[in-house]
Amino acid sequence: MKIIIAAGTGFLGNVLIGYFQNQSNDIVVLTRGKTMLKNNIRYIHWNAKTMTGWEKELENADVLINLAGKSVDCRYNEANKKEILLSRIKSTKLLNKAVLQCQNPPKHWLNASTATIYRHSEDQQMDEYTGEIGNDFSMNVAQSWEKAFFKTETPNTKKTALRTSIVLGKKGGAFPPLKNLTQLGFGGKQGNGNQFISWIHEEDFARAVAFVVEKEITGKINIVAPEPIQNRFFMKALRKEMKVSFGAPLGKRMLKFGAKIIGTETELVLKSRNIIPKRLTENGFTFRYTKIDKVFQNLLGHDHTKANH
Repeated sequence: MKIIIAAGTGFLGNVLIGYFQNQSNDIVVLTRGKTMLKNNIRYIHWNAKTMTGWEKELENADVLINLAGKSVDCRYNEANKKEILLSRIKSTKLLNKAVLQCQNPPKHWLNASTATIYRHSEDQQMDEYTGEIGNDFSMNVAQSWEKAFFKTETPNTKKTALRTSIVLGKKGGAFPPLKNLTQLGFGGKQGNGNQFISWIHEEDFARAVAFVVEKEITGKINIVAPEPIQNRFFMKALRKEMKVSFGAPLGKRMLKFGAKIIGTETELVLKSRNIIPKRLTENGFTFRYTKIDKVFQNLLGHDHTKANH
């Protein structure tokens, strides 16, 4: 398979590269960095704003995966808010234009989206059919992003929006900072601890993406593990696996103060993302990681079952 990954040099891009590379696929990464060949992967420069020749790479591609968008791990001031929105919309519109110009366009395009599109929910699990979409900055960004993606029809390219939750991996995303907090003794609940965390192990994330391609699933799909877990139990499981007996809770005020210092927003930990992968399970996807303790065992290298095989 020829796979194009737009903005593929970050954490999720590397997870996908690692997975697809094992199956000896032809992988092209569109990057703001320079054009080069590294480990049999072609990195092609693009600025995500204009056509500069990179678009020729889309010809005859089996899969296009677009991960472009400024990280939401920042302060939501006006400048950052604008960039969060525009970085997603512009790159998606540009790729729509590029796909339509192709003689032989990519067969299937998977565009990043976010499970944050659903409202804060402690009372109801959100699936793709009945999940309620809310109205605030993050949810509106998510809606505009999906709209920019689906609005342009691409007759020869299937489209899927990946509503991804928190991907837990060894080398990036939310896990390393949470591990550090726990080591420092701040591994207690965050806020009141009742908010749900929808998560997925990095391996299942890559496997789910490959499954969507294989089964040709289109439209909107939640890329999350089947059992959302409340923050207090999530942190408790992490402390247990790290053998840290005490975790100071971080109240709302403390979190606000801390978020300011490290330049982020409390929404990333306080929003209740109570999301389930109905379409994945309906289509027969099997998760390798459904329990959070198994995830932590694996990520912390305590996963002896695997090591002995």
